[in-house]
Amino acid sequence: MQAFRFGRNMKAEPKEGGAKAEVAVPGNFGRPPREASEGDAVLGVVGLGYVGLPLAIEAAKNGIRVVAFDVDEAVVDGVNNGRSHIRDVSSEDVARARGRGLLRATASGAEDMGDCQTVAICVPTPLSKAHDPDLSHLMAATKAVSAVVSPGQLVIVESTTYPGMTCDMVRPALEKSGLRTGDDFHLCFSPERVDPANDTWGIRNTPKLVGGVTPACTRAGVAFYSRFVKTVVPLSSSTVAEFTKLFENTFRMVNIGLVNEMALIADRLGLDIWEVVAAAATKPFGFMEFHPGPGLGGHCIPVDPQYLSWKMRTLDCPTRFIDLASEINQEMPAFVVGKIREAFNRTGKSMKTSRVLMIGVAYKRDVPDVRESPALRVIELLMQNGADVCYHDPYVPEWSIAKGRTLQSTPLSPSVLREIDAVVIVTDHTCIDYKRLVRFSPIVVDARNATRKEGALSGDVPASPWIVKGERDTGPRLVESQRGRLRMAT
Repeated sequence: MQAFRFGRNMKAEPKEGGAKAEVAVPGNFGRPPREASEGDAVLGVVGLGYVGLPLAIEAAKNGIRVVAFDVDEAVVDGVNNGRSHIRDVSSEDVARARGRGLLRATASGAEDMGDCQTVAICVPTPLSKAHDPDLSHLMAATKAVSAVVSPGQLVIVESTTYPGMTCDMVRPALEKSGLRTGDDFHLCFSPERVDPANDTWGIRNTPKLVGGVTPACTRAGVAFYSRFVKTVVPLSSSTVAEFTKLFENTFRMVNIGLVNEMALIADRLGLDIWEVVAAAATKPFGFMEFHPGPGLGGHCIPVDPQYLSWKMRTLDCPTRFIDLASEINQEMPAFVVGKIREAFNRTGKSMKTSRVLMIGVAYKRDVPDVRESPALRVIELLMQNGADVCYHDPYVPEWSIAKGRTLQSTPLSPSVLREIDAVVIVTDHTCIDYKRLVRFSPIVVDARNATRKEGALSGDVPASPWIVKGERDTGPRLVESQRGRLRMAT
């Protein structure tokens, strides 16, 4: 296990350790964190979502008892019965932690937090309708912790927030208890780095950033995470840790905005953007590969940069790069719908009253998460143009697209393929049979380059990299034989 120490120039220097990272907490730096032997340490996890549950399970695997708090009683009941509701955590792991007596979930009993050596806050921090930070969940969790915070306790915020939030709002709320940060209890910000559906990088092997409000807080945070994370990186402050998290996701958002703009340019020039990206990626230095698509989605990339942008607006400092990239990314759903319209025009059809099948509505492949998914804007625009829209997503059986309106995932049955007029691939789930879609669909618009990646296209490269099928001669269709079975039309 590896920890990092910082010299006066603040460069990270690896410090080799044994089985566990050793982090000293010298005197004169406030009260040390509570010590506990293996199996006696107790971690309180507030929020059992895509951040909290993986954290709880990884800690339990390393002998730390976990008390998990969540307001959703269905989630609590599921965990207590050994079931996982998160794709990246298996029910077997949950059941194993329960069987060993290392995991317990509760929808109440906040007083149990007082018995925890460490409390990690892992609640959602979305945007409001005005695109300002919605910190209601975070402050509610902080209020609950402040009622029971005790001497020697370590409180960690993992929820993404703006630079300065931990010091400006969390610290004063906790100090209403009469205890002082760094002297009586410890407070850190350690940003989650969860990447859903990533089977390579998880809690244990993804380097963990820790920034404390005081040096003693940082040491306490590093000591805690070093029990089950291979590499822990201490930072000079909680604000640096908060800013680093936003920088990481702003970097990705801006680069996606760049490649999306290149896609718009390539389209006007009659070029294949995916060929251009693949060609540029052959350069072994000075280039990082990003891919265009129908827009941004998910819990981080569309949201986190707006936290930074909001903070800087309060300081009268413009964030031009962020704002421009966000504007470009928000244009992509309309661009995709424009390609569907173009494909209908090629075949002499109108989008109005046509039946369009969307493949995938989750924000990324192989996950059930629809938060901020560009699919929602795509379907809104299609419906505004009079299209009759259905969707297929094996990970999202039901999808609420508006107040009082919920859609059900349509099975990819022969009858559906017979009736649809166009297919648009919004999310490139790996379980989809793209060859079948291309073969039996009259129009296919591919916003993810899935059909070529999966080898679904045969013969010549399509005239348009986005409209992979959509000429007047649309190839074979499915028809029903006298026996009720499907065959190709001749």
